[in-house]
Amino acid sequence: MRYLTNPCTDPHRNMAFDEFCLERLPLDEPVFYLWRNRPSVIIGLNQNAYGEVNLPFLEEKGIVLARRVTGGGAVYHDLQNLNYTIVGRSADLERDYPGYLRYFCDALRRIGVPAELSGRNDILVDGRKVSGYAKRVWHDRLMVHGTLLYDVDLETLTCALSVPGSKMEASGIASVHSRVANLRNLLPQFHDLDALQAALQEILADGDGETVLSEGQQAEIDRIAREKFATREWNLGRSPQTSFQRSAKYPCGTIEARFTVTRGVLTELQFGGDFLGDRPAEELAASLSGCQYDPDTVRGRIETAGPARYFDGMDAVTLTDLICHY
Repeated sequence: MRYLTNPCTDPHRNMAFDEFCLERLPLDEPVFYLWRNRPSVIIGLNQNAYGEVNLPFLEEKGIVLARRVTGGGAVYHDLQNLNYTIVGRSADLERDYPGYLRYFCDALRRIGVPAELSGRNDILVDGRKVSGYAKRVWHDRLMVHGTLLYDVDLETLTCALSVPGSKMEASGIASVHSRVANLRNLLPQFHDLDALQAALQEILADGDGETVLSEGQQAEIDRIAREKFATREWNLGRSPQTSFQRSAKYPCGTIEARFTVTRGVLTELQFGGDFLGDRPAEELAASLSGCQYDPDTVRGRIETAGPARYFDGMDAVTLTDLICHY
């Protein structure tokens, strides 16, 4: 199979690379490419980032949030995770979708990994998940892409995908270790991920050559990344409606905030509680309605309104933390 080379580790550009190859790359036959991302969480096309991802943890650790063009669940990537993409024309999706997956499973078996396709979108080894995959169809084209856990930081993975009340938070790191597996210990013949990637590259290519993108094509990928995949509107604004309820005790009394976030915009905010203040809290709620749901924007609105007028002794940073502590 012919292949592309993509050494980039920028998650937003790599999402753009996938979309470009699916929709615009001239294709006479399937092509594949292997690639990596720096630490990032990649959410599915239809997922709600606020409900699926520990956003404060991502911000604290400098982990990138990106939304892909395929469905499925959120996944954690780092430089010890290898990603694969296969793109081609398809006249028969029922035949070609599992066929593309078999390419990769067969390559794993040839290097000594007893990989098996299982369930909705997993590749398992001895009952434990080593890869998840997803697909996208565009006209007569099919793209399949997925992950391959080599030596991923499973503790960071767990924290990044844990939100209050989530299944991941409830199960914890021990459960994650029992359900997923890094391949490093199963492949002692490879001293690092570079060596494993080179072996898989050789098997999948099977003697075929490289398809090289032009400078113009590379520039178009950069544009798509900049104008779409790196934007807040794409990564957070596509999130479906989510309702929140937050409460905490302060010197002025207990403040409870109930609100809705719709496609990244704060709406339907109400304050309740036994707090003391000079002005009706409804005024502050009205001034926040319609603003982007991110800490800087919310804090700016609160500072302008003067939070101590509504909650005795309150400052903008503290009240912002109540509302924006995802």
